Amino acid sequence: MASKKVLGLTAATAALVLGLTACGSEGGEGGGGEASGDAFTFGILYPQTGSLSFLGPPQITAAEYAISEINAAGGILGTEVPAIVQGDEAGDAAQANEAANSLVGDGVNAVIGAAASGMTQATYDTITGAGVVQCSGSNTAPDLTNIEDNGLYFRTAPSDLLSGPVMARKIVEDGHQSVAIVARADDYGSGYAGGLQGELEALGAEVVLSETYDPEATTFNSIVTGVNNEEPDAIALISFEEGAQVISQLLESGAEGNQLYITDGLNNPELGNSVNSEEPEIVTGITGVAPGADNAAFNEALTEFDPELEAFQFGPQVFDCVTTIALAAEAAGSTDPADYAAEMSNVSSPEGTECSTFSECRDLLAEGEEIDYQGQSGNIDFDENGDPTSATFQVFHFGEDGYETLGFEEYSVNE
Repeated sequence: MASKKVLGLTAATAALVLGLTACGSEGGEGGGGEASGDAFTFGILYPQTGSLSFLGPPQITAAEYAISEINAAGGILGTEVPAIVQGDEAGDAAQANEAANSLVGDGVNAVIGAAASGMTQATYDTITGAGVVQCSGSNTAPDLTNIEDNGLYFRTAPSDLLSGPVMARKIVEDGHQSVAIVARADDYGSGYAGGLQGELEALGAEVVLSETYDPEATTFNSIVTGVNNEEPDAIALISFEEGAQVISQLLESGAEGNQLYITDGLNNPELGNSVNSEEPEIVTGITGVAPGADNAAFNEALTEFDPELEAFQFGPQVFDCVTTIALAAEAAGSTDPADYAAEMSNVSSPEGTECSTFSECRDLLAEGEEIDYQGQSGNIDFDENGDPTSATFQVFHFGEDGYETLGFEEYSVNE
């Protein structure tokens, strides 16, 4: 598959871009803070319903918070950013693509999302094929690295090829040497399992079982039987919401909480109620790894912005998508994705002057400086495929007093 960083648009795509900008928002010439005409409009494709709906509130709140910070600093290219246009991915490919078509039809200048990697697989051609930049704060599937997107797809969440090794190190650090891997039979599951198994074996641990399951299944007896037959020290479960039932069956069959390791798809403080509403403490001992940020100040600010917010998963990454896009538009002096997409990597390049807020970075651009935006989720430093080259991971745990964070781990592709 061809590299996705093909920044020159085809003639057909360029024509479509011109058509869209003629009826939507359009940019002008200039750079570093010069006004360029119409307002920059963001669309967001996130799970309002479906199995990942618990990820919805922090994503929309983080996007709206980023826009409020941009507007407080004067907007993008001197024009206030209007309310974000919303679309529901719903965990359903057809509905997600319908929502993506609606966002494109509304003439948005960028789309934030989708939240789930599978929903991005279902929508990126609609979005980037229309010449619109797409940036997800939560896509982790390795297969998204090489999609043919004309250089318009970016993500601030790390690939599972980074996440898997962090979980492997935690499992071995906890003293486990034989591991069973259970994963969803999709891009997310296979990508994560591959990275996990490779690192476990490199660390000297033995993977005694690696099995996938149909996420639409209603019972997981064969998986549980297979795990029990191998008697592993630890069990790594790569799943979304359906994983609560897998956990329930594993625990009922004799597995213990401190043997179980889970991923970001189950990073939910209310997991115990999903596993067993009558005995939620049954999840005590379970440990997980998820992309996260050691940034209490950001979480506090997000809570102040929305006092009803109870979860923060991928909030910093979504905030960084919005802010990086805004800075790219400032650097290009244009709201047109055909102009500003090439600046996405430049505004986060380690070659520039470090800055950490939209206003600070925007002012440096206005002075003619190159910048290195330091995100709320950490360094971004996009590679040629629009992937971050380093990331911070939260190690979360269900202890005697409930959900807690054990710490944060840094991982880089250059390690």
